[in-house]
Amino acid sequence: MITRLLVANRGEIARRVFRTCASLGISTVAVFSDPDADAPHVAEADLAVRLPGARPSDTYLDIGRIVDACRATGADAVHPGYGFLSENAEFARAVLAAGLVWVGPPPEAIAAMGSKVEAKRLMAEAGVPVLPSLDPAAPGEFPVLVKASAGGGGRGMRIVREPGELALEVESARRESAAAFRDGTVFVEPLLEGARHVEVQVLADRHGTVWALGERECSVQRRHQKVVEECPSPGITAELRERLCEAAVRAARKIGYVGAGTVEFLVKGDRVAFLEMNTRLQVEHPVTELVHGVDLVRLQLEVAEGTPLPAEPPAPAGHAVEVRLYAEDEDYLPQSGVLRRFEVSGDVRVDSGVESGSVISPYYDPMLAKIIGYGSSRAEAVRKLVTALRRARLHGVTTNRDLLVKILTNPAFVAGDTHTGFLAPDGPLQGAAAREEQPGEQPGELPAPAAVLAAALAAALAMAAANRRRAKVLPGLPSGWRNVRSQPRRARFEEAEVVYDPLPDGVTVISAEPYEVVLEHDGVRQTFQVAQYDEDGRIYVDHAGGCAELTPLPRLPEPVEHVAPGSLLAPMPGSVLRVEVEAGERVVKGQVVLVLEAMKMEHRIVAPSDGVVSGVHVEKGRQVDAGAVLAIIQEGTS
Repeated sequence: MITRLLVANRGEIARRVFRTCASLGISTVAVFSDPDADAPHVAEADLAVRLPGARPSDTYLDIGRIVDACRATGADAVHPGYGFLSENAEFARAVLAAGLVWVGPPPEAIAAMGSKVEAKRLMAEAGVPVLPSLDPAAPGEFPVLVKASAGGGGRGMRIVREPGELALEVESARRESAAAFRDGTVFVEPLLEGARHVEVQVLADRHGTVWALGERECSVQRRHQKVVEECPSPGITAELRERLCEAAVRAARKIGYVGAGTVEFLVKGDRVAFLEMNTRLQVEHPVTELVHGVDLVRLQLEVAEGTPLPAEPPAPAGHAVEVRLYAEDEDYLPQSGVLRRFEVSGDVRVDSGVESGSVISPYYDPMLAKIIGYGSSRAEAVRKLVTALRRARLHGVTTNRDLLVKILTNPAFVAGDTHTGFLAPDGPLQGAAAREEQPGEQPGELPAPAAVLAAALAAALAMAAANRRRAKVLPGLPSGWRNVRSQPRRARFEEAEVVYDPLPDGVTVISAEPYEVVLEHDGVRQTFQVAQYDEDGRIYVDHAGGCAELTPLPRLPEPVEHVAPGSLLAPMPGSVLRVEVEAGERVVKGQVVLVLEAMKMEHRIVAPSDGVVSGVHVEKGRQVDAGAVLAIIQEGTS
């Protein structure tokens, strides 16, 4: 019987496990790095142990320190979460060798699936369909996919379409895999374009029972990481579902699996190909929980304690869709900073690793939360999600909220026509057809430019109200009052400029407070929530259609530092992994100048045009802030 459980992880998965432990009366232990000292998962645990340092290799990947934390706190069991050491057979062996309960599969099963190369061989023996492995030096066909043999989450994965790119991409994948998983082994296989990414949730006990809890659709991805997941898949027939589940059960039995795991496949038409088996709980497990009415973490703990599973899994009911809310910009580059406000309301489930005031560091995955909608139908689940996302108050850090709304309202997604190229430049979301088919504004909604102007007007009125509230003399007078008005009163932002006195035609102010403004335009009322924070120059205006971020322009601007033409700026905080040019070297457009590492991913900084490198301002290993000048390229100089 487990009495005290240490979760060897951080963020939302640690909080998720703690929540189940609380319901079962199990005491909990958190571990935390220095950047995570004030993280919510630390505060929610009964006990917490510091892992000195910041980098994953020094903290959450240090097996010895985590086992020592178990001894120091009297923990008798370890849950690995997902990522970090969750699929590390050495870690599982160390936990068992310390006399602790390991909430996961046997080390031998982890090792068997830990190498995707070995996993493909074993699956082929078990009769599970697989793609052929190709020679990394000369695959013989293109396009191909370079994949890390260890780990997951899209790290160490590259699409290669031209032979000349292969060697560079293989080496890059090896470095990224080695940094994330301490294993630089990669392999190459054909790229099955236009396929669905479908996975089957399995759960097995120590007594021979293996469940297949249906499938999840995970096709909508960016950088080979999932963004939207749902259960069941909208594109799988009953016959194909049965084939997938049978194959997943064969895979689990082949390696003597115990616990929760996921068998992943590519599906194109009737063709099915094994991708990998994740020997852990998946990020997207909530959609399965909601559809099948189970608590997978509880079942993991019970299996680890030796409790047998019922002979058959619960039957599915309804539909669930999950989106991953990331701190990243429109180019999928991770963002860091202070999350000033995090509020998500509505009839949705929210599994988050953050709260208002959390600091998003550059050291870890930028996922803030998972938001899950459940309903009797797919349409109902999606509608709940869209509403919750639009009404969420997310301030301080750029997120992918707008992208998620675009995905969920895209006609191809609504029709269930998803595949792994959904977010590609020529895919359903960004291609020409998508721009023609994307639904317009609903009645009562403002088009995007008008919505920004309305938000700017609300911000101006809120700022005026705040000024009057702070006034020490005649606070009852309207802000900016004059006996004789000489000119309209304006508010200027980087994004828009508005006149708020007199008001625009057709607009009436119902109320205006520093934090809330209600406007009526042509008979339609709308409420705007306005927020501004110390040390953050932006104003956030939330309304029914989403959020507008505005940057006020000063009346008398301060001189700004001049940035030399041709400067390459760091798009995010990170560490310089490699510098590939020298001062005086000629470069061509698109050539890699240097590589940054941020949030466990490599980011290439390339030359924007042909030219000559006039200066390199960083060196390997340097930690840089967003906006730092990395190098300067003089265009066209000989």
